[in-house]
Amino acid sequence: MKHEDLSAADRDALDAAAFRRLLAHLDAHKEVQNIDLMILADFCRNCLGKWYKIAADERGVEISDEAARERIYGMPYADWKRDFQAPATPEQQAAFAARNKR
Repeated sequence: MKHEDLSAADRDALDAAAFRRLLAHLDAHKEVQNIDLMILADFCRNCLGKWYKIAADERGVEISDEAARERIYGMPYADWKRDFQAPATPEQQAAFAARNKR
């Protein structure tokens, strides 16, 4: 079956399943820092939280920025930051600055 042959409901279900798998993958790899994601892919967990919030707003679903971010991180952001976020190294900062210049 081709993607265009799927029903809208099936596409939504598959999109949601893939998104949940992405969140589980990120949760299993907390050693991957947001700055690394930004350098390599131009998005990070915080971006996903913002996109989640935008999707809720577009659908008239009331959710706070913090609740959207917690959905992505699987815990309050402050806790994740305290427990898993390392300070950016000079090398990461330089790579991020170079990426932003492109």
